[in-house]
Amino acid sequence: MKVEFINPFLSSLINVLATMAQTELTPGKPKIKKDEIAQGDISGLIGMVGPQTKGSFSITFDESLALTIMERMLGERPDAINEEVTDMVGEITNMVTGGAKNLLGEKGYEFEMATPIVVSGKNHTITHKCEGAKIIMPFTSPDGDANIEVSFDTL
Repeated sequence: MKVEFINPFLSSLINVLATMAQTELTPGKPKIKKDEIAQGDISGLIGMVGPQTKGSFSITFDESLALTIMERMLGERPDAINEEVTDMVGEITNMVTGGAKNLLGEKGYEFEMATPIVVSGKNHTITHKCEGAKIIMPFTSPDGDANIEVSFDTL
C-alpha cells in the first residue's frame, strides 16, 4: 500500500480532532496489522470504493479518550460508552474519511464512502473487506490512545 493513501487519513484525523475537540494526538510508528482485534474500546469503520481502488478505514478510541472528546465537543461527559458516544464516533469516522477523500481527490483518486458502522466492547474485531495489507497507526494523547487502520486494494 502506498503512503499516499495513508497520509491523508492521518492529517485528516489530526485536523478533525484539533478543530472539533481541541484534542492533540501524537502519531506513533505505523506497522502491519496481522489480526482483526481492535486496539481500543470503540471503533468506527467505513468502506470506500472507486474506479482505481477500494478499501476501508477505521478509527478506534480508548474509552477514556472517546469520553473526553465527547465532553469537549458537546459539553457533557457520560460515565461510559453509550448511544451518543457511538453516534459521535460514527460522525468522526465520516469527517475524517471525508477530509481524506478531498485530499485523495486532489491526487486523482476518487471514491464513494459507505455509511460508517460503529462497534464497541473489549476485544471487539474490525474486519476490512479487502485483500490489501492492513496498516495500523497508533496515536497517543494525555486522555487515552487512538489507532487508525487503513487497508486498500488498487484495482
